[in-house]
Amino acid sequence: MVLAPAAIAGVLLLPPVWFASALGLLFLIGVWEWSQLAGWQSPFARAVLLAAHVVLGVSVWFASDLARMQTVWCGVAFWFLAPWWLRHYHFGEQARKRSLAIKTMACALAIVPAWCAAIVLDERAGGPLWLLFVLLLVWCADSCAYFAGRRFGTTKLAPSISPGKTTAGVYGALAGCALFALAFGHFALAVPASNLLAFVALCIVTVVFSIIGDLLESLIKRHSHAKDSGTLFPGHGGALDRFDSLFAALPIFVAGRQVLGL
Repeated sequence: MVLAPAAIAGVLLLPPVWFASALGLLFLIGVWEWSQLAGWQSPFARAVLLAAHVVLGVSVWFASDLARMQTVWCGVAFWFLAPWWLRHYHFGEQARKRSLAIKTMACALAIVPAWCAAIVLDERAGGPLWLLFVLLLVWCADSCAYFAGRRFGTTKLAPSISPGKTTAGVYGALAGCALFALAFGHFALAVPASNLLAFVALCIVTVVFSIIGDLLESLIKRHSHAKDSGTLFPGHGGALDRFDSLFAALPIFVAGRQVLGL
């Protein structure tokens, strides 16, 4: 009740530079949490990692449109590889330097392209409304998955990674988001009728990857034997717990929108 109105107001009312700064700050908190989950023990090392992401973010902000989209596509490539990691969920589990390096690189590939995708989407014509739609799409997916899983869930989706998720929850998320995308796309975003089915298909793919993003964060937490990524939001965990789905959804949606020419 507190976070949702604040997020909506931030998307719709803040100028691009202020919105990018606020979102960047929240994502940097996610970097700080990820660094601990990845196995960085030294506060100094984690601060260096945080500074490196600030430099990457500033570079993206001043980059050309082409460079920004290339960054987004790097994120897309990472998320297409993520299902392999989920299938081989013991990969990177051991506390070794190689595992630390892999998870540190994964942090950058998950978070920087997502932030870049958000500012690309926000700065385009009608951007705030499109960005709000992605947020609502992910929230709709979470809600539909929860209720469908509670009502019909019997088969676990990935019991070794996140025991609470069910296949029924996935089907509920996809069905609910397809209907939501159809209505919002037609009435609010004015997507042409000729592109509406392709737009809904893109939203379904986006939701699939948002679930992958959620599972990947659960995997990182399981490797570190942590229940929550942090305590930023009382009762809701840390920044990673709130934005894990969005990290995957944003680059997938922005890249797909470019392909479809929307």
